[in-house]
Amino acid sequence: MKIIFILLVFVMSAHSQSNSQPQPASADSRFASELFNSYGEYAFAPMTSRHFKHAELLSYLETMKTLLGPLMSTEQVGISAEGRSINLVKIGTGPTKVFLWSQMHGDEPTATMALFDVMNYIGKNRNSVEVKNILSQTTLLIIPMVNPDGAERFQRRTWQGIDMNRDAVRLQTPEAKILKSVRDTYTPEIGFNLHDQDPRYTVGETGQVSTIALLAPAYNVAKEDNVVRTRAKQLTATIANTLRQFIPDNISRYDDTFEPRAFGDNIQKWGTSTILIESGGWKDDPQKMFIRKLNYVALLSVFNAIASRSYEKTSLTDYERIPFNTRNLYDMIITKTTLKFPDARPSLTADIGINYEEIRDANGIFQQRARVVDIGDLSVFFAHDTLDGTGKTIDGSLVELNDIVTLDDIRKALSR
Repeated sequence: MKIIFILLVFVMSAHSQSNSQPQPASADSRFASELFNSYGEYAFAPMTSRHFKHAELLSYLETMKTLLGPLMSTEQVGISAEGRSINLVKIGTGPTKVFLWSQMHGDEPTATMALFDVMNYIGKNRNSVEVKNILSQTTLLIIPMVNPDGAERFQRRTWQGIDMNRDAVRLQTPEAKILKSVRDTYTPEIGFNLHDQDPRYTVGETGQVSTIALLAPAYNVAKEDNVVRTRAKQLTATIANTLRQFIPDNISRYDDTFEPRAFGDNIQKWGTSTILIESGGWKDDPQKMFIRKLNYVALLSVFNAIASRSYEKTSLTDYERIPFNTRNLYDMIITKTTLKFPDARPSLTADIGINYEEIRDANGIFQQRARVVDIGDLSVFFAHDTLDGTGKTIDGSLVELNDIVTLDDIRKALSR
C-alpha cells in the first residue's frame, strides 16, 4: 500500500510539473510565426503605396501569372460601370472553395496588397508542406478589386455614386451583379469580405487602437447561429487567436447589427460562411504596410487551418470574447490649453483633437495633413499622441474647428 501511495504521489507531482511548463507551440502558431518573421522575403515589392489603380493591378496580375504558372488562372467576370475589367483569380484544385473579395470600396486597398503578398508566397513556396496542403484541399477564388472605378478615384463609392455594399439586394450596379454572380456560380463554402475601417476605432474600453476588426456577420435580425455562421465564428476566432501572437491588444469585433442590404450579411444568409476582416489603424503607419503584413499572415494561416480542418477545434468562446469596436480615438490631443482669441470671444481652456488625413494636391499627389476635428472636453477619448498644454496659451485663430494646421507651428506656439 505504501508503494502504491508513493507511486501515486510521484505521478501527480510529475503531472503537476508538466502542467506548469510552457506548452509547445502548435503547428498552426509556428506557421504563423514563420510567415510573420519571413514577410520581407515575400512582400510583393511593386506595391509600395495604397494608391494604385486598375491598370497597375492588371500588370501585377500578369506578374503573378508568370510566377505561378499553371497554379493560377484568371478570368474576366465582368466590367465596371466605367468599362474596367473585374477579374477572378483561381488558385488550387481542392474540394473546399474559398471566396475572397477586396476593394468593394475603392479607397480600402490594404487587403488587396496582402492578397498579392499571399500569391507571391504561394508561387515561391509551392513545394512546402503548407502550400501543398492549401493547393490540394482548397480552391481559392479571388476578386482583388471589385470596384475599380472607385479605386481609380480613391473613393468609397462606385462611378455611379453608389455604396455597392448596400446593393446586395437590389443589384443596381454592375459591380454588385458581378459579385453576386460569382458567389452563385461557385457556391463557395467559405468567404472573406475584406475591408478597411476607420483607423481610429478602439478595442472595447481599453483605449488601444483597433488594428484588425473581425466579424462573422449576422444573417438575420435575431443574430441567430446556424451551421454556416457557426463555422464562420470558428474561422474568425482562429484568425484572432493567430494574430494575438503579434498584436495581443489590438483585435476587436466589428458591429454585428444585421444590415439587410450588405453583402457580408447576405452572403452569410445565402450559405457561404463569411468572415469580415477590417484593416484599422496602427501608429505611424499611414500606408498600412504593417497591417498589410498582418492580413497576409492571417490569410495564409487560415487557409492552412481550412485545409487541415484544424479550425474545427476552435471554441466559440474564443469568438465571443473578442471585444467590440468602440469609441474613436484621435491622432493627437492637445490637453488643457488656454485659447486666447484675437476677436471679442472670451478665452477658455480646452482640449484640441487633431486627426491626420490624406489630401490630393493639384497634381493628384496625396499629401498627409493635420486637421482640427474637435475642441472642448476630450477627456473621455484617447490619442496616439498627446501634447500637454496645461498652463500654456495659444492663439485660438490657429486652431479653429475644421482648419488644416501645421503641427510645427502649434508646437512652437505652445513652447512660448
